[in-house]
Amino acid sequence: MVKSVHEVIEETRKKRTKKDKIDTLRANESWALKDILKGTYDDSIQWNLPKGTPPYQANEQHSAPGNLLRENKKFAYFVKGGKGDKMMKAKREQIFIAILETIEPQDAELVIGMINKSTITGITKATVQEAYPGLIQA
Repeated sequence: MVKSVHEVIEETRKKRTKKDKIDTLRANESWALKDILKGTYDDSIQWNLPKGTPPYQANEQHSAPGNLLRENKKFAYFVKGGKGDKMMKAKREQIFIAILETIEPQDAELVIGMINKSTITGITKATVQEAYPGLIQA
């Protein structure tokens, strides 16, 4: 069974060595995981959403109808200079909140952290760059 993004992040954070963290990230590679890491650590990505935590109703654990492994495709609407620029601000924010409300709460926290460019405790930019060369622009 494929692990959710927050499960991979938690497992990676618990590893003691950089090598073990890199091995864990590589063993659990997914587009959603890479999107979260790129969106968090790549300075060339700027988000077209307000900073902070939006008003949303967190989904109950394990009753989430959506999955970050699928919903991550909508991140393109939120990047400055992307296809969401032509979208009304309210519509873009509505889509963002809908994503947060359909995915698992821990994944929603990761997405909010990504939008706010909050680093993930225990996972450095250098670790991500080594795990996935070329993912993050220098």
